[in-house]
Amino acid sequence: MADAKQTPAVQNGDSPRGFAFALTAYLLWGFLPFFMKAVAHIPAFEVVAHRIVWSVPLAGAVLVLLGRTDDIKIALRSPRMLKMAMLTAVLITINWGIYVWAIGAGRALETALGYYINPLFSIFLGAVLLKEKLNPAQIVAIVLAGVAVVVLAFDAGGLPWVSIGLALSWGLYAFFRKTLPVGPNQGFFLEVLLLSIPALGYIVYLEASGQGHFSDTGWADIAWLMACGVVTAVPLMIYANGAKLLRLSTIGIMQYIAPTMIFIIAVFVFHEPFGTPKLIAFILIWAALAVYSTSMLMESRARRAVMANPAE
Repeated sequence: MADAKQTPAVQNGDSPRGFAFALTAYLLWGFLPFFMKAVAHIPAFEVVAHRIVWSVPLAGAVLVLLGRTDDIKIALRSPRMLKMAMLTAVLITINWGIYVWAIGAGRALETALGYYINPLFSIFLGAVLLKEKLNPAQIVAIVLAGVAVVVLAFDAGGLPWVSIGLALSWGLYAFFRKTLPVGPNQGFFLEVLLLSIPALGYIVYLEASGQGHFSDTGWADIAWLMACGVVTAVPLMIYANGAKLLRLSTIGIMQYIAPTMIFIIAVFVFHEPFGTPKLIAFILIWAALAVYSTSMLMESRARRAVMANPAE
């Protein structure tokens, strides 16, 4: 994921600077439901369009400051890279659209569940697409997550599509994003640049037809929509620069920060219904993540022990 070669801090331990970056990003994502609730009166597709358009100048400015604009020029001349970037761009747009709509519709709990499920879905995806072998703990975790989904489906009379949609779109995005041979900042800029053409066209259409919220509904809406770029681009780029300074096991544990915050906000601030079936489902998911995280940490410690004593 890094713009440069992995540093010794990543190989031998966690960098405090990397931890601070990652923690900042996850906290910003954790508080994001408040922003999305503030723009809930604006249609989700319009919010997503503005997230895309206003992210372009921010992400572009970062690349200029980092001196990495040549990577974008190379990518724009590569048809294969453009196709892969368009695929990941579509997946991240689907993820954003589901998330924005769900928060505005009072279904923040389902978004929290989706992001809890995501790491387990990524394991499942690796087993199916990459033929990676699952260890017993991973199998148990996936089964527990599957039971949680069944409990919610039985309670609601249908599958929890918000949770499944978020886990699927983000899991597939992360999977295919690894095939895009550019750094995280460059990749993000390339994605929003490609998406900006249809997004800008959609915004122009909305404003011309009197359906938009950027010109006729007051300065508050203009400010909220322009801020969409900040809340989208800033956490992603902070995270990208933090992840390359941390071990994967550390990132694996820290990724639970945002959904936990979303869960707390949904229950105690937004006062979304949290009956027995949802409680059972979340307990199952938390148990699955505990099993998965414990196994991941044990494997990480074992690898470090082998690296520290290669002769044994």
